[in-house]
Amino acid sequence: MIVLFRTFTMKFQRKHFLILLCVIVLLICGRISGLLKWDRNLHYMPSSGASPKEDKVIPTPSNISVLSGNNSSCDCKDQTDLHQFLPSDQLDDIIKSRAKEYKEHQLRMKTNTDFLIAPSNSPLQYPIRGFIVAPLQKSLIPGLALYTQKREVYKVSLSVENGVLSVDHTSDVKEEEVNGQGESKLTLSSSSLKQVNDLLSRVTYTSTVYHIRTSDFVYFSFEDCKAVFPIIIRRPTVPGLYNPGNDINSQVTITTKTFLRYNKLKVLIKSIRKVYPKIKIIIADDNPNPENLSDDNIEQYIMPPAQGWFAGRNLAVSQVTTKYFLWVDDDFEFLDETRIESFVEIMKAKPELDVVGGAVSGEQYYFSLEYIEDEEGGCLRRFQGKHHKPLPGYDGCFFVDVVVNFFLARTDAVRRVGFDPFLKRVGHTEFFIDGLGKLLVASCKDLSIGHQIHDAHEEYDVYRTEGESERERKYAHHFYKNYLKCIKY
Repeated sequence: MIVLFRTFTMKFQRKHFLILLCVIVLLICGRISGLLKWDRNLHYMPSSGASPKEDKVIPTPSNISVLSGNNSSCDCKDQTDLHQFLPSDQLDDIIKSRAKEYKEHQLRMKTNTDFLIAPSNSPLQYPIRGFIVAPLQKSLIPGLALYTQKREVYKVSLSVENGVLSVDHTSDVKEEEVNGQGESKLTLSSSSLKQVNDLLSRVTYTSTVYHIRTSDFVYFSFEDCKAVFPIIIRRPTVPGLYNPGNDINSQVTITTKTFLRYNKLKVLIKSIRKVYPKIKIIIADDNPNPENLSDDNIEQYIMPPAQGWFAGRNLAVSQVTTKYFLWVDDDFEFLDETRIESFVEIMKAKPELDVVGGAVSGEQYYFSLEYIEDEEGGCLRRFQGKHHKPLPGYDGCFFVDVVVNFFLARTDAVRRVGFDPFLKRVGHTEFFIDGLGKLLVASCKDLSIGHQIHDAHEEYDVYRTEGESERERKYAHHFYKNYLKCIKY
């Protein structure tokens, strides 16, 4: 009896141990599958033929900003609340108008931010991360297949919302095997699994709604198993390339903006010509009494007086015909160690970079930005000397959000962001705020330029210094344009 009891106990323990082990494995598999999300890259979801589960589409909550990467709410503590700079008698109307504009902005810039959670096991194979098609053009859906145990009849269904589905080359296909040809719902059935997979390999999608940037979903099912995957609909874009030429003069244009400081500008030009005698210099000039700056490879663009900092930047950059431009202030000075080639070398090695900033008089100024958004607007903070990560392969170089006024930039990337001409007196960080999430920015210590000695200039300082009324106008502008409710520089 004792022996029988011990044998029974050991079998009972082994049985429960195996059950517990299976539960742990299932939990781990479920945890892993829950981490899968889709993006625009092609990826096939393999299948094992095990018991079916349903893919889940989880909409992104409206109070979480995808761009900010932060799930916390926007708290204005220790920040400047921008509501105070708006006319109190117009506040409600401004908020309503801003909300309407923001909604239209979201519609124009929308991307599909739903998460697709893959099942832990599924007999369906499909491109879980979706694929890209051109609007109104037929495209083969890649990777569709069914893996399952033997059935008398294999039947799968696919449906879409903004297009039609078809099976290509149906001359060898029985009529009863394809139902819904050229419609939004397509059903395939056969007593042969091989035939079903052959039909799936020929399924095409054609959008019926014209839009240059939108999406659709494919709903794919077999028996109780259901899957959903996205179709990204994009109008192909035409590349705009720059011929880099053979030397630095054909790759880079130096740009600057000048106002009431011709003496400083002439020092800058002289210092450039010592190192780069043939490089093109573009000058945006809004002086009230313009002077002619005659020199080979200098383009001077005369503006109406006192148009401001960003209006001048826009003008200068609009005239650049090279792949890159180097921005400098008109009171900078090239040093013996100032080498534009070093900037270009980094840009070529890291082609994903859009802007690379340097150091002025040996000081490397850079900032990072923190942006959090909720339904009432965004909170933005600027942190001096804080970077995201080092730039791999380059000592003293870091990924940042804001750099000093000495930087090399890709011409096409900066033009897409632009400089807001509303900002006349003070504006630098504001360009990088507009470029947040659009420009990849780095700062490098060893790329250096000098700064001329500051001279007292009463007339210039009147324009240069931001007054209280100018500051209030800028904050009110941020509130509406950037959908901010508070900011801290």
